[in-house]
Amino acid sequence: MAVERLNSEEVNPEFPENGSVATENTSSGVLRSYDESVAPYLGGFGKYQKQLILLTWIPALFIGYSQNSDSLLLAQPGYTCKSAAVSVGNRTINPVSYVNTTNGSRTAYVHGNDSSNDIKNADCLCNDRKYNISIGLVQNVVTKWNLVCDSTWKVHIAKFSLLVGLIFGYLVMGVLADWFGRQPVLIISVIFMLIFGLTVALSVNVTMFSTLRFFEGFCLAGIILSLYVMRIEICDPGNRFMMTMVASFIALLGQLLLPGLAALCRDWQILQAVIICPFILMIAFICIFPESLRWLLATQQYEKSKSLILHITKKNSVDTETDVKEIMPELERELTKKPKKTCIVKMVGTRNLWKNILVLCVNSLTGFGIHHCFARSMMKNKWENTTASHNNDIHNNMMLSNFYADYYTMAGIAVASCLAMCPAVGFMGRRGGLLMFMILTALASLLQLGFLNLIGKYNLHHDTDLKETINRKFSIAFSIIGMFSSHAVGSLSIFFCAEITPTVIRGGGLGLVLASAGFGMLTAPIMELHNQKGYFLHHVIFACCTLICIICILLLPESRHQNLPETISDGEGYMRQPLLPPKKGGEQPLLLTNSELKDYSGIHETPVRHAASSESNTANVVKSS
Repeated sequence: MAVERLNSEEVNPEFPENGSVATENTSSGVLRSYDESVAPYLGGFGKYQKQLILLTWIPALFIGYSQNSDSLLLAQPGYTCKSAAVSVGNRTINPVSYVNTTNGSRTAYVHGNDSSNDIKNADCLCNDRKYNISIGLVQNVVTKWNLVCDSTWKVHIAKFSLLVGLIFGYLVMGVLADWFGRQPVLIISVIFMLIFGLTVALSVNVTMFSTLRFFEGFCLAGIILSLYVMRIEICDPGNRFMMTMVASFIALLGQLLLPGLAALCRDWQILQAVIICPFILMIAFICIFPESLRWLLATQQYEKSKSLILHITKKNSVDTETDVKEIMPELERELTKKPKKTCIVKMVGTRNLWKNILVLCVNSLTGFGIHHCFARSMMKNKWENTTASHNNDIHNNMMLSNFYADYYTMAGIAVASCLAMCPAVGFMGRRGGLLMFMILTALASLLQLGFLNLIGKYNLHHDTDLKETINRKFSIAFSIIGMFSSHAVGSLSIFFCAEITPTVIRGGGLGLVLASAGFGMLTAPIMELHNQKGYFLHHVIFACCTLICIICILLLPESRHQNLPETISDGEGYMRQPLLPPKKGGEQPLLLTNSELKDYSGIHETPVRHAASSESNTANVVKSS
């Protein structure tokens, strides 16, 4: 009897062994291989697919507005002491104005001829300050509810709200997108985004503002994730990266245009309403934007797939008579199958997939987390201890240029980073590009932490001013390089995850990496809440993480010009390959190719099965004798 049971298992190997993933009972290979079979039948990357990609680009501008709105809505105002003069010890000096830069540091300006030493300890009480905001808005959230002095912590809580909402939104909406589809998640997110976003503009206190911003971030996460996934699943392997980068450039354009939009609106409530109202246009996506065909086929929803295939072939003017691979007959035979959906928790039982996603999560967290360290260091060295003597008009211009210089410097670095990613990834691939940018990030971080302390230690110890000047310039240079490379690391990690995660759990996998990026961004308001205490340790920890990530990136597969995996077993087939091709012609590869891996996965010759087979042969010999 035991022999018969083992023999039956050989015929139907449904149980996983040694932690491997069981073979999934899915449809035939024709319907599973979307990029090789279904996409050519639909006309490839045709006119209809390009129209859908264009529709995913348009909301990227509105998303850029929403993601960066905190920079204006919650900007700390500068202030001027109301008293005619400020007393410092036994002296009386001219009034002093203070400007808060984008990183939270403070710059002082004297209205007169007093020296910087005179104003070093000069300040006035909170009730003796006149606040002014010079970022295009007449009033923002901070000045409306007087969130200064003892109430400054409420500003940081308000910044937490949007980021925490984004993190929870990525995690929840990613799972829902895998279970209910990409289109329902997109439409529901847009509707509630309009409700919560417009209600934010009607907030009566900072508590209401922070609460509504959490839900606004939650819904914004659903829009970002669903559009990202649908864009990846519509494109063919050769166009996925560039189509994604175009969307990134449009979002950065929104970041660049936001201060001008604020200057036109003048009031934060009007600005909030103007940012949210364009999302009304996305309600039309209910009628014009279909569900992802790739996801429908991967989850065996063949009834909906059939009608959508007919719709796409009609839009692309494809001759359906030349069905060489018999897509439609195969689809007709599979109509009786029930839908089969998968949750992201199934990833835990895999050998390679969970490791790949975990590595990309750590990369995303490190990239966006250390980005704040570089930004804070650059702004600190650029504006700290800056003093000048100006009249009121020149002083106001300095306040204005202070904010815009910081804002557009960071936006310009992000644009340069995206521009550099295009040729780097095109030449070196996803893994090679990610490795290069991570090495740059690690070098910039380590040099900034260690090398600057050695400058002038032996040669410039007699010239303190020259030493500080050199340190400041090198720190700014390393900060710019670090911001440049860390932005590329975070963005490329997100895209990489979208490619190697199977279609059936792509929403959940991408949600994990996006949430990790959100945790990295969350370190900025956390450090500001603690008044930058522990900043050096914070930078050291992320610098160590970059070294770990460099090693882990080598374990990732290469997804350039590869078909997207549809099922979890397909995702397991994404195996690591050498960075460089073998030089010797007769050298054998250390790792199997995808086709060889599939052949290998069908073999079930384990020692247990060998024993069962030998026992069965012995029994047969006994019976025959």
